[in-house]
Amino acid sequence: MKSLILLTTARLLFPLMVLLSVFLLLRGHNAPGGGFVGGLVAAAALALHALAHGMEPTRRLLPLSPVAWIAAGLSCALFSGTIAWAFGQPYLTGLWLPVSIPVLGSAGTPLLFDLGVYLLVIGMVTHVLSLLWEE
Repeated sequence: MKSLILLTTARLLFPLMVLLSVFLLLRGHNAPGGGFVGGLVAAAALALHALAHGMEPTRRLLPLSPVAWIAAGLSCALFSGTIAWAFGQPYLTGLWLPVSIPVLGSAGTPLLFDLGVYLLVIGMVTHVLSLLWEE
């Protein structure tokens, strides 16, 4: 059953929720928020889209499979910790660029770690959602 109200709401809220999730991701490396909360908001947007349109159109929105998102997130988070080793620091020591980036501010390994968590959460929730949808 397709609900006109749900389809309209999903069409309006989906881009706003994705934008909010990116804002939370970028804000989180210097303030509360971050990859986990941003990933949950993005996954909630995908869940809303799946409820309104079905799982197949939602899968087509993502360029990679959920397992690939999980692998990319884990790789990114693990890589962010190993950067400190190259500078003789302990694993997961935060390092920042010496220059400030206009939108991000002082970017560094915490942002890279948050990006990994963001991708991982989107992949996990989407994978669980698709498994539940098949049932």
